[in-house]
Parts: sequence; structure tokens; C-alpha cells
Amino acid sequence: MSGEAERGEPEEREEPLVVVDGANVVGSVPDGWWRDRRGAATRLRDALAARAAATLPVRLLGAVTLVVEGAARGVPPVAGVHVEDAPRSGDDHIVALVADNVGRRPVVVVTSDRELRERVRELGASIVSTGELRASIPYDGR
Repeated sequence: MSGEAERGEPEEREEPLVVVDGANVVGSVPDGWWRDRRGAATRLRDALAARAAATLPVRLLGAVTLVVEGAARGVPPVAGVHVEDAPRSGDDHIVALVADNVGRRPVVVVTSDRELRERVRELGASIVSTGELRASIPYDGR
């Protein structure tokens, strides 16, 4: 324990982590994403990278990790957006990311998946809906 923590001062925590459920966000826009899942995930990644901090709700400020699964895997990261391929279930991968990070920093999960919301809330993550994210970034699916 550091000297500061011993004196009752808060320890410095890492930058907040914003984990985006790529399949859930992409699936919330009926634009034909199912014909090109990797292309849809790439468009979401680019919209996340183009986000302007001044227009984001404070809950969405932090290091962004986009989780993709299935046919959407293989999207490379770009500046400002880390992309992780879920080896199996995207939800299970997101839960593992939350479990690995929630003790060190605030974690926010972007999803509207009811079961996933409950799983990550139990671990201490906050939730932002896909609609709130889409209203805050230049993403309409196209």
C-alpha cells in the first residue's frame, strides 16, 4: 500500500474503461449489417474513434474497448479504440474484461442486452444503453 493510501488519501486509479458490446450496438440499427458483419463493426469502430469528447456524456469518457465476435472478428484497432475479438461468446468476453478491470478503475459497459447488463452490474460495472451511445457519436450504421 502506498503512503498516500495509508494516510487515508485515495490511491490514483487508472483511466475509466468503456467496453462496447459491438454486436448489440451494430444490431440496434437495421441497416443490413447482417450481410457484412465485419464492415458494420468497422463502421462502429470508426464512429467511436471520431467521437468528440466535448459532446460525450461524462460516463462515456475513458479508454474504449470494442468487443466483436463471430463473423465480425478481425477488425483492427485504430487510435482511440482498442478492438478485441471474443474467442467465443462476446458476452462472456465482456464479463471477463469487467472482472479483470473493475477493481482498478471504473468500468462502463455499453449494451442493451438485459442478461449482460445484470452480469456486469453484479461485478460493479455501470451501464450505458446502445441508444445513449448512438446519440453521442456519429453512428447510424451506414
